[in-house]
This record gives sequence, C-alpha cells and structure tokens, in this order.
Amino acid sequence: MNLILIDSEKNWKCLLPLTYTKPVSEIRIGILTIKEKWEKQLKTTASYLCKDYLASKYPVVFKAGKANLFIASNILPDAKLVAAIKKLKSGQGLKKNNLLIAYCGTQTSLSNDVLTTCTEYAADVFSIENVWDIFSKNGEALKADFDLLTKGRKSQTLSKSNTVVGKKNLIFLEKGAKAEAATFNTTSGPIYIGKNAEVMEGSLVRGPFALCDDSTLKLATKIYGPTTIGPHCKVGGEVNNSVIFGYTNKAHDGFLGNSVIGEWCNLGADTNNSNLKNNYGDVKIFSYETNGTKNTGLQFCGLIMGDHSKCGINTMFNTGTVVGVGANIFGGGFPPTHIPSFVWGGAEGFDTYRLEKMFETANRVYARRHLTLEATEKKILETIFHETTKFREWE
Repeated sequence: MNLILIDSEKNWKCLLPLTYTKPVSEIRIGILTIKEKWEKQLKTTASYLCKDYLASKYPVVFKAGKANLFIASNILPDAKLVAAIKKLKSGQGLKKNNLLIAYCGTQTSLSNDVLTTCTEYAADVFSIENVWDIFSKNGEALKADFDLLTKGRKSQTLSKSNTVVGKKNLIFLEKGAKAEAATFNTTSGPIYIGKNAEVMEGSLVRGPFALCDDSTLKLATKIYGPTTIGPHCKVGGEVNNSVIFGYTNKAHDGFLGNSVIGEWCNLGADTNNSNLKNNYGDVKIFSYETNGTKNTGLQFCGLIMGDHSKCGINTMFNTGTVVGVGANIFGGGFPPTHIPSFVWGGAEGFDTYRLEKMFETANRVYARRHLTLEATEKKILETIFHETTKFREWE
C-alpha cells in the first residue's frame, strides 16, 4: 500500500506558523513526527500531499497501477484506527464528523467528494487541530510512542550514579545515550533518551519526557513533563510541558513553559516566557486562520515560535505569544504577542529582516551542524517571505 499523508487547507492554516516551512505530518509530538508514527505502524514509507511551494522538498509519490492510501496528516495512529484502516479496500474510506480520516483509491477519486463513500468511524480520533494541541496532548502521544519504540527491546544500562524515583523500567536509553548524576522521576510517565543523547550532571527530569537523538540536557537542567526535545538540540534552564522540534538551542537559564518551538531556533540566555495570565483567565493567541485572536480555552499557554527565529539575552515573552518564521528579537521590555515573520527588533518596534541577511545567519548556523542550507529550502523561505508581507505593515 502506497501511503500519502494529506494536508487540508484548514489544518495547514490552524497550525501556522509551524507549518509555513513543513507539511503537517512533519510536526513532532510525543517522540516521533506524525509521519514517522504512521510509517512504523503501517510498516511502509509515506510521502506528502501538501502546499505546492513545499513540494520541492516534500514531494508526493503516486504508484501507478496500485491503490494509494490517503490519511489526513493531522491524525495520529492508535491500534484500533490502524486495524480499521488496514481493512479498507479500493474506493472505501473512513470519516469522523464529516471530516476525512483515510481513503483508499486513486488520486482522481480523491479529488471527488469521497466523503459520500466513507464510513463514519465510531471511536475517538487523536488529532491536532491547533498549535496548542501539540504541547497539551504531548503526554498522551509520548506514552504511546514510548510503548511503540521500546516494545520487546532492552534499554542500555543506566549508570548507577543516577537517582531513580519510580519504576526504573520506564526509563529507556538508546545506543550511545549517556546520563550521569541526574535524577529521573517516572511516577508521572516514562523517560526516553535517544541515540547519542546526553543528560548532564545535576539535571532533574520528571516524565513523561523524551530527549531525542544527539541532543543534550546541560548541567542542572530542570524538566517537568510532558516535554519533548527533538534531535540535535541543546537545552538548559527550566522547561515545563513544551515541545522543541529539533536543531534548536535553549542552552542557558530561563523558563520555557507550555510552548512549541520550531527548528533552527535559538533562545538567548535568561529568555523567559509567561504561561499564565495575571488574572488566571483563558489565554488568547493570534490565529493565522482568522487573522485575529483565538481563545485557546487553556489557562496555561506560553510561546509558539516558527522555524529559524531567534531571540537575544533576557528576552521576555508575554503569555500566548506567537512568533513567525525567521524573526530576530532583542531589546528590553515585552515585545508584542504577535511577532510577524522576517522581522528584526523588539518592544520598541520592528524592521524587515531582509532575506539576504537571514540567509547569511542560516548558512553559519547550518555549517555549525555540518549541514548546508539547500536551494530548495531557500526557495521555500523566499515564498514565505513574500506570503507574510501583509503582516509587516511598514512595507
């Protein structure tokens, strides 16, 4: 079966700015990305049906003469749903509340009104509808991924220099993982340490927690779960119920709570975000779907930051701040709660962060990881730059 994960316009918009630079299924929640979850569950390789400007980096693959399995990219698999999808024959599908879950058929048939041929799925569906779902549902996703990745496998030995509170069998270390003189508490959920990842001395970790491949918790880091740190990250200070996608650094003291941080970001020393309003009310954040504020219905909601954005030392983010792609934030005071893409400045105002300058920085950052900012990625960022001009009122 040829698996294709499809982005709807609504889901793509509701998950901006995180989806400006990637398909919905590239979002990391739990330990794995949504795409990785489906690939492991269905034992196949997936491709993407996403925005045209992303297709050069994330192409779709149709298999001639074979049925394609289309799955909505904001839906996460579970055993019951996977079993139902495996039973689908060509021309059959599943829907929930008149929204497509999965469909087996051709590209042509998908473009028609397939919902009329789909069966209503009776069980609950685990999906992400808004950016805040990524951290608020991270605990459930993390526990499911932990079971999926560790079933029938044996963890590397945890050094005796560490202290364990709770069940030791809920800590899993992949090959090359290191941890010394840290405290791990599994009473609230499992702890997963990826390949070649390191937890340095004095760190306090309360699960559920995932430190993905090649990432580091620096000395005396404090982690409150459910928290996920993606691959190739360096994290220090205090982190609570947050998801960091990958290739991002928060290497110093400062608080990050109830937040989602994209790839290739950097939070300067003593950066802090508020995650609770002074009046304890629901947090409202900027919505790209409505071009206005949207009530999250949450009392705790912190910072949402798109890829390639950075902030200087002592930056203070207010409750429910949304930062676009490629922003560079610095200076005193609280910047606004909606910071557009490709801006340079802070509380006193912003200028446009020109693409050539942003590329210079990105090239240096990629080189530190022995990677190259490819032409396809530059083209994507150029498209986003022009798409987001409307949010930079001074242009």
